[in-house]
Amino acid sequence: MEVFVQQVFNGIMLGSTYAVVAVGLTLVFGILHIPNFAHGHFYMLGAYLTFFLVTSWKIDFWPALVLSAVLLALLGVLVERIVFRPMRDQPHVNAFISAIGTLMFLEAFVMVVWGPQGHRIPNPYPETVNLLGVVTTQQRLLVIAAAVVLIVLLHLFIKKTVMGATIEAVAQNREGAMLVGINVDRVSSVTFAVSAATAAIAASMVAPIFMVSPTMGALLGMKAFIVVILGGLGSVPGAIVGGYILGIVEALGGGYISADYKDVFAFGALILILAIKPTGLFGKEVG
Repeated sequence: MEVFVQQVFNGIMLGSTYAVVAVGLTLVFGILHIPNFAHGHFYMLGAYLTFFLVTSWKIDFWPALVLSAVLLALLGVLVERIVFRPMRDQPHVNAFISAIGTLMFLEAFVMVVWGPQGHRIPNPYPETVNLLGVVTTQQRLLVIAAAVVLIVLLHLFIKKTVMGATIEAVAQNREGAMLVGINVDRVSSVTFAVSAATAAIAASMVAPIFMVSPTMGALLGMKAFIVVILGGLGSVPGAIVGGYILGIVEALGGGYISADYKDVFAFGALILILAIKPTGLFGKEVG
């Protein structure tokens, strides 16, 4: 039983990261109606920026995390303006290719600047904690807490602010939003900024636990897409629930079967749920 509880906790920690990243991806999908394949590499770059600020500039972990999020938000605005906005009225395949080009550029940039080898951020909270029989570190608890805070803040931002209401309006009906005077370009930029910043925060929180590497964005981006499809395209609640489901499935599968196949379990969960509900957990039938 103790092993089961330990693995569930590990799954919640993984799911917290997946959920935060998938929510950002879902917000962008709601605006563009195409997946941003470069989203995982925003996550990767956020981890590297925090690593650089902590190890080279000797900035404390929390200020480094905030600065990394701000820098990634600015990068998100730049990418939306240069890469995606010109593709808005073009065939979707053009935006796909642009996104793939962006992720290849970001990965190559990181490899040139920091090299292909992995790095690790010094863990600011390595102390172990025994919580209801679960042995973990303070940093892992902070990952879960930070995810909950981010999800709550994103919910309040979307539901309680004017900008959040405009994001929802554009996601539901772009043409209608334009007709009532909503600046769609501004909404797209803000959405990309929020998406990139949350990815950077998620990456910075787990970077002291796992190795930082140029390929970490590709794997995380793939899993974020699994989560988005699992929860239902365009559904923020679905992205949150799907993230935690995926994290727990991976942890239990890795703990009881084999850690070598934990990524296979992610696809297995996706196939099983889509076989039962093709639109995803919170997806809606079209037509």
